[in-house]
Amino acid sequence: MKNLVILIGRIASTPETRHSGETTITKFNLVTDRPKLVDGKTVKNDAGYTETIPEFHNVTFFNGLGSTVARHKAKGDLVEVQGRLHYSKWQDNEGKDRYSVEIVGEECLFL
Repeated sequence: MKNLVILIGRIASTPETRHSGETTITKFNLVTDRPKLVDGKTVKNDAGYTETIPEFHNVTFFNGLGSTVARHKAKGDLVEVQGRLHYSKWQDNEGKDRYSVEIVGEECLFL
């Protein structure tokens, strides 16, 4: 079995780095586009181009790779992120279960 995600998109938020003990954690949002579908067919605009819908992904890098991304990349930059899906569950202040998903990055190619 394998948990592998490969995304190519633009950094949608300035990478933010924090430290937890000796671990460096860098997070940002990555935006990708997917084709807009109606009845299973792609929708074209008046110019003939496929219409797209943006999707935002939470990405987290740890330690050296995260520091490198934060130092050299900024909002709007094009990158390829390879990593794995990580699901989290927690309870909010009202005791309701909340869920989130993020991509834990293992590689980042600067495009």
